[in-house]
Amino acid sequence: MRTSLPQLLTTGSVLLADGATGTNYFNMGLGPGDPPELWNVEHPERVTALHQAFVDAGADIILTNTFGANRSRLALHGNEHRVRELAERAAALARAVADASPRPVVVAGSVGPTGELFAPLGALTSAIADEVFHEQCAGLRDGGADVVWIETMSAPEEVRSAARGAIAAGLPYAATCSFDTAGRTMMGVLPDELAAMFDGLAVPPLAFGANCGVGASDILITVLAMSAAATGAAATGEVGGRPVLICKGNCGIPRFEGAEAVYTGTPELMADYARLAADAGARIIGGCCGTTPVHLAAMRQALDTRVPRARPTPDEVMAAIGPLVNTPPTALPTEGRERRRRRA
Repeated sequence: MRTSLPQLLTTGSVLLADGATGTNYFNMGLGPGDPPELWNVEHPERVTALHQAFVDAGADIILTNTFGANRSRLALHGNEHRVRELAERAAALARAVADASPRPVVVAGSVGPTGELFAPLGALTSAIADEVFHEQCAGLRDGGADVVWIETMSAPEEVRSAARGAIAAGLPYAATCSFDTAGRTMMGVLPDELAAMFDGLAVPPLAFGANCGVGASDILITVLAMSAAATGAAATGEVGGRPVLICKGNCGIPRFEGAEAVYTGTPELMADYARLAADAGARIIGGCCGTTPVHLAAMRQALDTRVPRARPTPDEVMAAIGPLVNTPPTALPTEGRERRRRRA
């Protein structure tokens, strides 16, 4: 059933986004180093099967198989000329699953980073990045995506370029960064600085937040910091006077068994994570790496039966989900950081 993200948000419900793409594809036969985006044309039945499994598990939002469907990433495999083809095909596959659902499901066009550094650290410029992302977003639009879902970003310049690509393609957008480096993104962005990334853009995001990272506890601490700082932010798609926050964390903590990454999160842990994320202020909650349809079904049940509680403390998060992987002082909102500086 076709809907839009703003329409779903106006219901007041906490929305469930889907789970992992890459790690589930590995279980379906994707080889190490193989670009999953090629499956949109080579194995569309597998792509469709994962979308359907997530919808069956209760997802309100499904992400297209296009995380790396930009010319920079595809060039690593000699497929840089296929951006529009692969993006459009991926969106069409997700669109078919969503349209066949008896309940509303949003198709979100996944847009990941280019893998390149901006000048002066690298050769990428805003003009080039804007063009790269517009090309991908246009393909997603033509395939039937409802919204562009910018994810796993680190650099403010890249977030803004991806947003401009979505705007140029005529699509609304949401954006998440990965705060996986001691509470910051790899390029040093803090959670309470994310809202300001969108200042001055022609269209604000419908939602913003965090995804991926290093563990479920860590991303919950990030969202706590973000929600404390983001209330009243101007550059957001606000609902009910508050910014719409996204929390899409990994399924526990990864550990390597040989060459394979295995995630420690159980369905029970991810259910607790979903409840805590909602209490922390997230309106859109999902799973990232390692999250299977089984985990997602447990998260759906948790959200459907949840009794809202007070905003959790970091100690309550760690007691329920487990210890932090990173030390969190830089994930504190601005006031907390200032207090720590004064004490130091």
